[in-house]
Amino acid sequence: MTQENIQSEAVSRTFSSPLSMFLLVMRFIIGWHFLYEGIIKLVDPNWSSVGFLAQSKWLLSGFFNWIAETPGVLSVVDALNIWGLIFIGAGLIVGLFTRWAALSGMLLLAMYYIANPPFMATSGMAMEGNYLFIDKNLVEFMALGVLAMIPVLGLPGLDRIIGLLRRDKKSGESAQDAPPQSLPRRELIRSLSGVPVLAGFSAAAALKLNPNSWEEKNLAEAGGVDTVTSATLKTFHYADLKDLKGNLPYGKIGNLELSRMFMGGNLIGGWAHARDLIYVSKLIKTYHSDEKVFETLRLGERCGLNTILTTTTLSRVINRYWNEQGGTIQFISDCAGASDLITGVKKSIDGGAKACYVQGGIGDTLVAEGKFDEIAAALEYTRANGLPAGIGGHKIETIQGCVDAGLKPDFWVKTLHRNNYWSARTEEEYNDNCWCLKPEETIAYMNEREEPWIAFKVLAAGAIAPEEGVRYAFENGADFVCLGMYDFQVVEDTNIAWDIFEKGFDRNRPWRA
Repeated sequence: MTQENIQSEAVSRTFSSPLSMFLLVMRFIIGWHFLYEGIIKLVDPNWSSVGFLAQSKWLLSGFFNWIAETPGVLSVVDALNIWGLIFIGAGLIVGLFTRWAALSGMLLLAMYYIANPPFMATSGMAMEGNYLFIDKNLVEFMALGVLAMIPVLGLPGLDRIIGLLRRDKKSGESAQDAPPQSLPRRELIRSLSGVPVLAGFSAAAALKLNPNSWEEKNLAEAGGVDTVTSATLKTFHYADLKDLKGNLPYGKIGNLELSRMFMGGNLIGGWAHARDLIYVSKLIKTYHSDEKVFETLRLGERCGLNTILTTTTLSRVINRYWNEQGGTIQFISDCAGASDLITGVKKSIDGGAKACYVQGGIGDTLVAEGKFDEIAAALEYTRANGLPAGIGGHKIETIQGCVDAGLKPDFWVKTLHRNNYWSARTEEEYNDNCWCLKPEETIAYMNEREEPWIAFKVLAAGAIAPEEGVRYAFENGADFVCLGMYDFQVVEDTNIAWDIFEKGFDRNRPWRA
């Protein structure tokens, strides 16, 4: 008997006890976790490690960032990650190649830890708890280390069956007169215990991932029903991630790197600006459950949209997305939804905002009332906390008033759109049909500004086609475009912006970001 067999038998005798059961169950649990993580990533067309890798700032951060910025390499890394999790998890559950599975799992967890260790986490980075150097990756790493040190024959599993059969075969070859041996029934049952666990996992995962499969199948067979979106007979084509043409270029506001187009929060928050369709705001708020918001944000990240501009009241769902879903999207806050502007800034910073600005409606009101000191205080407080500070406005007079008052933000947030759509009412000073009453004057004045400019309401709340509105904004000086998007519009809008940059456009104002 070899030294390893002697050790294995000793370990096996020792582990024929509550300790054996505990270690076996621990192997099942870790395997279950790995396998489900891999399956979830496999079936989610929006999943990618791009956000996680892009946020790396510790050891090998340059390498991780390079992967995130190189689509071909990223796709290979994503595939290796997914299938690595699946094979490691399955191996641990059934006890096949257990030591290699444990060591591979340790390597994978070590890479996770190095890429984004808990002591390097910043506000907005995905965290599943409160950590001080030690996180779940390190804990699971150590548990896998214990499993890796157990001899191959030490715990029940397919490895043990294979090892015992090989040992008996060698014993028979060395003692030809010895009768052939077979594994005891109890030994087989114990070593095959991972098979029903794997079957249970399959049933649970199938129910979790597709609870309405029977209904969807029969609806599809009913003829022409679009089961993806609803039971309506009217169907539409929605661009999928496989249709994504490429990621958009990036620019900077201070040290904050932003995709040239990013997501707006109005649709998610329920501010539809649907003119006389008064039910629409309630409809879209009902549509956007937390889970739908998570799905939309994940899809945006996968398309390279790394920022959402919204209000403080949505910081709750954004923080849930970061903490529970591993999201990495950045949050620019308009500081609205509070009793006063400074309180709004404080709530925004506490909520993980990467930049703060005076919301357009608030800016319009404060400038009209001559309260420039309140805007200045908000800028100062934001900068004192290390964040870029901006000023927003719907009216060009708001921007002009701030400039004349000597205020110099880090960026501007100003509406921009044509007024040639049928529902525009430009005769009124402000209404819920038109948000940029003087586009030509806005373009001329903003062209003189040296600070970056984020253009919003570029589609006039859905009245202008994205192909026209996005191009108009970039051609006329906007450095960034904020666009409200439903989940089914994210890929299409990204492709529209990508086409605009790819084909080129005339622009007089220099890029200020």
